[in-house]
Amino acid sequence: MILELHERDTEVLEQILSILKNHPEIEKIEVDEEPMVSLPGLEIFPSRRKVFRDRQEIQLTAKEYRILLLLAANKGRVLTYAQIYEQVWGDFTTGNENNTIGFHICNLREKLYQANPDALFYIRSVREVGYCLDVDEP
Repeated sequence: MILELHERDTEVLEQILSILKNHPEIEKIEVDEEPMVSLPGLEIFPSRRKVFRDRQEIQLTAKEYRILLLLAANKGRVLTYAQIYEQVWGDFTTGNENNTIGFHICNLREKLYQANPDALFYIRSVREVGYCLDVDEP
């Protein structure tokens, strides 16, 4: 049995742990939970810097990965070219970065489409502003 509890469920968790202590015959399995950012059909593991679709890794460059993680963490929000550049490249913009970002977004879109052609999310261009990751809920 798997039970998902939230912070407000501490009393319930304490009761369950108490029962488990009194019954050593019950096998307790420790799960090391790794933080993950998910999109429909896609899993992003920041600690490993890897992206998976159905347990198959999608090979991304470091910049593509950082752009995807940034957009996924801010899904539904428009991020400006300057915001993307400063977060991904770690530098202030000089005004000529739009093509550089566009190049990486184009490659990222292609790789994501190849891995998941019927994805429920897409990277939307906001003309002369930046990009937004939109998610269609099933």
